[in-house]
Amino acid sequence: MNRSPARLNLEHLKKQAKELIRLYRRQAPEAYARFRQALPAAAGRSDAQLDALDLRLHDAQSCVARDLGFASWPDLRRYVEAQLPPGKSKADRVRRWLQLVYAADVAGTSDRAHPRVAIRVLTEDPGLAADDPYLACAIGDEETLRRTAAHDPTWVNRPGGPLKLPPLVAVTHSSLLQTPEFRAQLHRCARLLLEAGADPDQRISSRWPPGSLDAPDDSNPLSALYGAAGQNHDLELTRLLLEAGADPNDNESLYHSLEGSLTTGVLLEHGARIAGTNAMYKVLDDENVPALELLLRHGGNPNEPARNAPLTDCGSPLMWAIRRRRSRKCIATLLDAGADPHVTTPDDLSAYRYALQFGLTEVAELLRERTGEEMLADDERFVAACSSGNAIEARRIQAGRPDLPASLSPQQLRLLPELAAAGGDEAVRLMVELGWPIAVRAGDWDASALNHAVFRGNAGLTRFLLEHGAEWTEQHGFGDNASGSLSWASCNEPIGGGDWAGCAQALLDHGMPHATPDRDDPEWVLLAGRKKLFSDEVRDVLLGEAV
Repeated sequence: MNRSPARLNLEHLKKQAKELIRLYRRQAPEAYARFRQALPAAAGRSDAQLDALDLRLHDAQSCVARDLGFASWPDLRRYVEAQLPPGKSKADRVRRWLQLVYAADVAGTSDRAHPRVAIRVLTEDPGLAADDPYLACAIGDEETLRRTAAHDPTWVNRPGGPLKLPPLVAVTHSSLLQTPEFRAQLHRCARLLLEAGADPDQRISSRWPPGSLDAPDDSNPLSALYGAAGQNHDLELTRLLLEAGADPNDNESLYHSLEGSLTTGVLLEHGARIAGTNAMYKVLDDENVPALELLLRHGGNPNEPARNAPLTDCGSPLMWAIRRRRSRKCIATLLDAGADPHVTTPDDLSAYRYALQFGLTEVAELLRERTGEEMLADDERFVAACSSGNAIEARRIQAGRPDLPASLSPQQLRLLPELAAAGGDEAVRLMVELGWPIAVRAGDWDASALNHAVFRGNAGLTRFLLEHGAEWTEQHGFGDNASGSLSWASCNEPIGGGDWAGCAQALLDHGMPHATPDRDDPEWVLLAGRKKLFSDEVRDVLLGEAV
């Protein structure tokens, strides 16, 4: 296929993908052949096996993208969106390119970095980064940096370029560090700058809202180390900066290193402070026992008090781990390190009761072994049975207490959206069937169970909740409803394998109005009078144009 940039028109590419999925559903041999050639999941499969895959529009889009040399449809789409009309100045092209190289808190946008797309743009416009030493920092052009530093030794500590970055920050925050083609040369450039006298603690103020490129947020500094350790998770570069004297206590690096775990150890070895960083809570957001053990070995306090909401609603790492529904092994690691099993929530709920409230029967048994037996009231036993999906026990208790769940406390009722957010489908279904108030809000973003189900792309649970009285107009803490949850999630896909098209159809089937095209901006639609952006597949469902 011709990969010329002049042929890349987004509407044309969308039509290609739709035609491909239509041919696939007609069992056309040419569609099967194209999927086998381009889509890894289809390689080597027979026609019958391809049929059984039940490929969707997003699979066809992935196929189109791969045919054009892109790893994914989002990369292809971002590339097309980054193209400027003919005649635009080099300065305009450079600004657009830098928004691909750097994340939003550096570039002053609302988007993440797109290194592969940035490389594609640079390959097709090789002069883009020429003649500017700050752009040379972004790509690791060692010769330009060496020449510039020799001509003006003060340059290595002077911000500049389109993004007003100090040179070392420009190197360590470049997302091209994530690619093998550019990593080594960017490392060499960082070493060159440090040897030439660059301050290893170079930093900028965040450009993320409320900050901007023109008015950065001085209360939120971003260091060169944060780029290496917290953004790009580059172990070699992190070690280089620390050995040059970079301060590991920059209030960002340790916390964000836990998202990749590669650089956490070297930060701790160089004196990164755990207390006050929320690292002991961040590590419990995922099932990451090795990283938890690493923090504990370096003095992490298993009883560190929480300092900001929503952590303070739990009060300790142990309670936060329970709320995050961590495993028995994870909880045991905290307890063995000295976590107080007698800790309570601000509402005086014991860890044992809290674990039962979240359906963690194995964790509750572990805590019972440490603290002794506790007598539970009917409402607590009812909640524990519901949260663990024990329908027989829940119905038995309800038979003797027909006031349940209506008489539960507000805290107990908030378990419905909490468990929906955690993927506890069985418990959510049981709770709803037993009469739980369906629109109650909770979770990190104060949303109903329906909003959480839509966010996760859980089409089955979305439909179940709607069939049992949930309304698409239910609000969440960001001032929108389930259509807003669908908008953000379908574009960002926060959960792997989510079916946001299925969620869209369920919402339409239960009262949400169809969208209409926005004549002023064809990528957006109007839904209930509000302008919104959805993924292509969801947009087609909402417009009634699904393939």
